[in-house]
Amino acid sequence: MAITAKCHKLLEAEILQRSSQIVSVVGEQAYIFGGELRPREPRDNDVHAVSLDNATASISSQPQSSQSPSARVGTASATLNGKIYLFSGRGGVAMAPIEEQGAIWEYDPSTSTWCLIEPSTTKSAAIPAARSYHCMTSNGKDTLYIHAGCPESGRLSDLWAFNVSRKEWTELAPAFDPPRGGTSIAFADGKLYRMNGFDGKTEQGGNLDIYTPETNSWETHVYAPGGKEGPSPRSVSALLAISISGRSYLITLFGERDPSSLGHQGAGKMLGDVWGFDIENKKWEQVDMQGSELPLARGWFDADVAASNSIIVHGGLGESNDRLGDVWKFEFA
Repeated sequence: MAITAKCHKLLEAEILQRSSQIVSVVGEQAYIFGGELRPREPRDNDVHAVSLDNATASISSQPQSSQSPSARVGTASATLNGKIYLFSGRGGVAMAPIEEQGAIWEYDPSTSTWCLIEPSTTKSAAIPAARSYHCMTSNGKDTLYIHAGCPESGRLSDLWAFNVSRKEWTELAPAFDPPRGGTSIAFADGKLYRMNGFDGKTEQGGNLDIYTPETNSWETHVYAPGGKEGPSPRSVSALLAISISGRSYLITLFGERDPSSLGHQGAGKMLGDVWGFDIENKKWEQVDMQGSELPLARGWFDADVAASNSIIVHGGLGESNDRLGDVWKFEFA
């Protein structure tokens, strides 16, 4: 079926101009943390909350405290049971991966407080390496998943699960090569989906990799990534699971298709298209974006699901190498 998305620009603000940040939605608020305004300089470690009403969207900022995570870029987040979780990223003068010995940061919007959850050492001491430009999601119950990204050198293809109540890490079967940064994962209907990313030479595309927790195994759905039967290869995009007319879909959007020769100092060729994948029928459909104003193409942004059929998109890096400070709501039908 044809998929449409009504685009609402909620607001735009200088304080929200940033890329390589995280956006997590809890209730009627989107929480923004981290990112950079100038290349390789973390902007702040405040929490910026955006109310999501189409007509009266507004921002409130909570300054950092002694309990806040250090300023960082290229981190990743997921929501679970009304709280926000994030892992690692890069920061400091050297912009090196932030090593926190496998600990996970938890933010509770109801109290506006952070706490650092350190892993239990009662079992295996195996923990995921510090990294940036990885991805993260949850199963909606008790488990966070962390995948891939860039450690001190090279790239990763590993997959880890963190049980929040037991505070335990489990290393799972790695995803298919090549290792990559800037890839995307989403959890839907009991399975984990992974696509896109950059392996250091090539933008990845044409494969939707599917992980089944019960069997700890991966399989691949192959599609033609030419922009007609499926989205073109890209990285630093997004992948989200939503429901449209009672059917389960994956939405992938935007991203970088040709990296800058300047690396993190510059902007490559950015994409502005949005695609929906019907999980049951295993078919891609390009989304018809509707609205009096449509968002600019971008990569290095973040997005999260708001209601079952809508997503929030914020910021990122435009093709003109400007950090964007806009917040959008896309309502799918």
